[in-house]
Amino acid sequence: SGRMSGTANDAEQRGFRLEHVRSTHLPGKASPKVDSRSVYKDAPKVTANGVHDIEDRILRMTGYYGYYPGYSSHRREEGSDSHVETPASEPNGEGSSYHACANGALKVLGGLLVVLCVSSSWVGTTQVVQCTFTSFSCPFFISWFSTNWNIFFFPLYYSGHMVITREKQTPFQKFRECSRLFGEDGMTLKLFLKRTAPFSILWTLTNYLYLLALKKLTATDVSALYCCHKAFVFLLSWIVLKDRFMGVRIVAAIMAITGIVMMAYADGFHGDSIIGVALAVGSASTSALYKVLFKMFLGSANLGEIAHFFSTMGFFNLIFISCVPIILYFTRVEHWGSISSLPWGYLCGVAGLWLVFNILVNVGVVLTYPILISIGTLLSIPGNAAVDVLKHEVIFSVVRLSATCIICMGFLLLLLPEEWDTVTLRFFAALADKKSEEQGEELTESSVHTRSRSRANGAVSIPMA
Repeated sequence: SGRMSGTANDAEQRGFRLEHVRSTHLPGKASPKVDSRSVYKDAPKVTANGVHDIEDRILRMTGYYGYYPGYSSHRREEGSDSHVETPASEPNGEGSSYHACANGALKVLGGLLVVLCVSSSWVGTTQVVQCTFTSFSCPFFISWFSTNWNIFFFPLYYSGHMVITREKQTPFQKFRECSRLFGEDGMTLKLFLKRTAPFSILWTLTNYLYLLALKKLTATDVSALYCCHKAFVFLLSWIVLKDRFMGVRIVAAIMAITGIVMMAYADGFHGDSIIGVALAVGSASTSALYKVLFKMFLGSANLGEIAHFFSTMGFFNLIFISCVPIILYFTRVEHWGSISSLPWGYLCGVAGLWLVFNILVNVGVVLTYPILISIGTLLSIPGNAAVDVLKHEVIFSVVRLSATCIICMGFLLLLLPEEWDTVTLRFFAALADKKSEEQGEELTESSVHTRSRSRANGAVSIPMA
């Protein structure tokens, strides 16, 4: 017995690969204990281009090169015979894949919820603004008042951060930590003015032009034209930031410009329509410039630094831009009467919804996929259209509907990732390889069946020299 065990050990040490390839075992005897993982670890790897000739393909099908169809069943037979290998690793693998699928599903569901919240908050903001204009037609004051609410961004972030992490940092310590966005030395007065002033001016212009456009056009038209900012962001990023050139995005930019021209043409290039289109396009342009500059200077900011930046921008708006609504008040450009006569309910509703929209956009990028946030912005167009039709009884012309659809299609093209062409080609190549392998396997199986039938009929196959 000692000699037999020594022979078995030698066989395990010298010929374990041969034992693994053999699939026939004597009945009633357990097969030698083989570490099948080492077999596949040491097996030769197929080149990246796949199997090159028929010989390699046949060897791959018969068990060589790490390909063994009965691998899982063979492991179960070994585990049941020798009781050495337990299937504990399989549930762990299944558990990890289950958790990964559950996390992905939760992220997608959370993203869909964020999409609905983003689109509904933006639709609510646009519609409440139009309701405010019925009794209070002061767009700059509304924009200034809403921007002041950005001050609450960092306190809300700090409250949520403390609930989630339970860190023992005071608000001032956390504020100083997030102020590294302005530099290693923190925020100084010079950096505060240098970094915050351009963004605050662009932010104010974007909101003010958007509100002015809402006085001339319907909410659906303005929201559709504002979505052209995505095309402007690409063009500016391509020119200023030297981003990768993509032909499909150039097509999307052309579609956006075509939609703008068609929207202006809908009423014959006259009256309030052309002015409203120009104001909406100006809002989209300043928004694109704001986003490109943000990507250039503050692109690597985390959520805490973004919250700090928004609160700082609201503070800058309260201190330095408060003079503008006062000037407009005394020049009778925007005369709102007494403070008690202001529609505070509408004003607070617009400011609150605008703040919720900004928070959802910035938090949603961190918590879920950024493409879902863009889709949420795009869904504001059909949302506003539904409200305009049901509440305001707006009738859309064919030209306006066509222009809106073209802008939406261009927006969707801009959401394609940079490597979409190579990924698509790789996908089709993988499908072609899979079909060719299946055809090769069917041909091999048919030849095997043919040979077995010829042997059963008594025929002898003589190999050709």
